[in-house]
Amino acid sequence: MAEIDLLLARAKEFHGDMCPGIVLGTRMTMIGMRELHMDPMVRNRDLIVYVEIDRCITDAVQAITGCSLGRRTLKYRPYGKFAATFINLATQDAVRVSAREKERTENPGPEAATALRDAPEEDLFKVQRVGVVIPEGDLPGFPKHRTRCSRCGETILDNKEIVAEETILCGNCARGSYYTEAD
Repeated sequence: MAEIDLLLARAKEFHGDMCPGIVLGTRMTMIGMRELHMDPMVRNRDLIVYVEIDRCITDAVQAITGCSLGRRTLKYRPYGKFAATFINLATQDAVRVSAREKERTENPGPEAATALRDAPEEDLFKVQRVGVVIPEGDLPGFPKHRTRCSRCGETILDNKEIVAEETILCGNCARGSYYTEAD
């Protein structure tokens, strides 16, 4: 079985089905890891990946790389783009792989997934060498900084506090929360 088929199977198992996003994410991951001289069949502890969308491609990236939010090796930026940046912490090399707009499909069926699997790489993806500065508070490992929100009293880790008029606030208190308290 070809490497792509093994990786697609891994991504499909993690995601639950095979769709165009799983194929794109698998191929993006293969490209990113190839460009960093990493083997996608082996978990690499020096890899951090920034994903720019919360769609199927992110599941493929996570399934293949083993990177995750909990390990602090998968980073999400809500840009709404079919793109991911792969970073080798040991070398500081980084590559951003993005899907070319013309290859997006409205047909999410198996025919589209097969077409994306077999299409030439250069037709589907743009590959760029990039530089990424990862803030210390975003690196894997134990928290290096903790503080407390002066309004709600909850602990804030990893330099995520917001200082407003010399007052330390969490994101919820500073910007508004995504939830409301129920009675």
